Amino acid sequence: MKLRIALMAFFGCVFQSSYSQPIVASRLLENFDTLTLVSGLSDPWEITYGKDNYLWVTEARGYRVRRIHPNTGVSQTVLDLNSMKNFPRYDKISDAIDGGKPWPQGGLMGLAMHPDFIAGKPYIYLTYIHTFAGAASAGNGCSAGSAGCFFTSRIVRYEYNFGTQQLINPVTLVDTIPGSSDHNSGRLHIAPVGGVYYLFSSVGDMGGGQFSNGARPIRSQQVDTYEGKILRFNLEPDGDAGVYDRWIPNDNPFNGATQSAVWTIGHRNPQGLVYANVNGTGVLYAAEHGPFSDDEVNIIEMGKNYGHPLVIGANDGNYNTAAAGASNNAALPGAHNSSAPIINNENTNVNTIGVANFRGPIKAFYSPNNATVVNIFNAVIGGNNNNSTWPSEGISSIDYYGGTGVPNWNNSLFITTLKGGKIIRMKLNSTGNGFLSLAGADTVGYFRSQNRFRDIAFAPDGRTIFAAIDSSSVTSGPSAGNEQVSVSRGSILKFTYVSGGILALRDRDSVVLSRKTYRVNVFPNPTNKFIIVNFEIGVHKPVVCQLMDMTGKLVLTKQTNQNNFTIEVGHLKRGVYILKIYNGYGIEVKMEKMIIQ
Repeated sequence: MKLRIALMAFFGCVFQSSYSQPIVASRLLENFDTLTLVSGLSDPWEITYGKDNYLWVTEARGYRVRRIHPNTGVSQTVLDLNSMKNFPRYDKISDAIDGGKPWPQGGLMGLAMHPDFIAGKPYIYLTYIHTFAGAASAGNGCSAGSAGCFFTSRIVRYEYNFGTQQLINPVTLVDTIPGSSDHNSGRLHIAPVGGVYYLFSSVGDMGGGQFSNGARPIRSQQVDTYEGKILRFNLEPDGDAGVYDRWIPNDNPFNGATQSAVWTIGHRNPQGLVYANVNGTGVLYAAEHGPFSDDEVNIIEMGKNYGHPLVIGANDGNYNTAAAGASNNAALPGAHNSSAPIINNENTNVNTIGVANFRGPIKAFYSPNNATVVNIFNAVIGGNNNNSTWPSEGISSIDYYGGTGVPNWNNSLFITTLKGGKIIRMKLNSTGNGFLSLAGADTVGYFRSQNRFRDIAFAPDGRTIFAAIDSSSVTSGPSAGNEQVSVSRGSILKFTYVSGGILALRDRDSVVLSRKTYRVNVFPNPTNKFIIVNFEIGVHKPVVCQLMDMTGKLVLTKQTNQNNFTIEVGHLKRGVYILKIYNGYGIEVKMEKMIIQ
């Protein structure tokens, strides 16, 4: 399935085709091919374009790490972690796990690749939930009175074996990170500090003060816990004696009698981390969910306090007399004051934190006035959990584009959204501490559709974007009242920039490789039992064939080292399909519409 679309008319044009879901695009007249590269994944969470030129994908609820060819979509499981958790397998059909117990928000989450992955240090870092405290308890296993559902996470370094193509030799960096049924965050990112690379990890506030965690305290301001923090670890152990201390840098800002991985405090649910070199200056950015509004983009600086739950978004007073969380449980009187404290005055709280220590966001999305926030707050604590009218995006990841493959995109941040069904581009200024106006607006939305975009990755060519799409329709209390079922659920979508005007889907019967054109013949068409594929001798092997239906679902894959072969299709439903054929280099050499009758 491949569709070439033009991105234009931000507030209007919708392109509809039998080959893809409708997509609303931006005003910048950029043209893209769109392709469903892989489907049927169990909540793909992290997607990284690896230094080995493969996509590395984690499945949050499948507890698998996949290595996927970026052109053919051929996927291999390089690690299965289902045996490393003490709670039951997730049931995708019933949207629950065995015994009616909760699933943690996320599961197998972040993945990061060592900068020298192909130069002698083939290390992959993963974070995942491994223990549910209530797994053996009666009922749902959570504490009474909405005190919370308690899980525990770990970060593990694996070594990739290029021969067996498996992740081996796990070494645990930390295995005591608090977890929850809400706000685990779980993004990993490797970035330099003073010329040395470190692993950064985001940890949420556990959903304290709201919904099923209404009576769970918010500890984002407490430096002695990892809840609501950005953490920093060594990529390799130092000389410390402790089995876990060796992974904690000795110059972390909150080290004391015991070493602490805490790098920054005062976070709510930071699901995005990315490092960028902006005109010679290195910047680490984080993106996190706001409660009812004020999703944030922050610059992460050592030891600083980002305000939660005392300041939401900028220090503008719009959360005065409201709170950063709410519970709809009438049996919890005063829960808002104890777990999610009422914000009497944001400016007073900044002074308490310390003006020099507080860091506000460089972007707060949709900061409504105080009356609007208070009305939303009162509606939520009154039992209205539907977030469809909340001015928020639900930011799930952030990435940086520093290439030149797409005009105007250089030096931009991109965020994915769970609620808005779009990818947002924000053009950075020359110093990276703010954003420029783009034709009257500071953000531009792309690929708008009924999808929960979880993460994106850019290919080195600067012309290709890969997006991970949620399988699940909800992930927390607020989204439970506003289910959004992705039209491409559990998929990896591929968007490829092409210059020029809108070009129609066309059949291609040849491709030029190394100045030689190889012919590919496909027949009969229409067919009812089989498809015969004939290659001219010389095409690089193995050849991969993919057959997709008109919704983009992959229905058949065949790999062969033969020049002439047959694909059995008699078991498939009648209809129109798209056949794509790739040579051994992963280059597409044929695309043809096939009719099975």
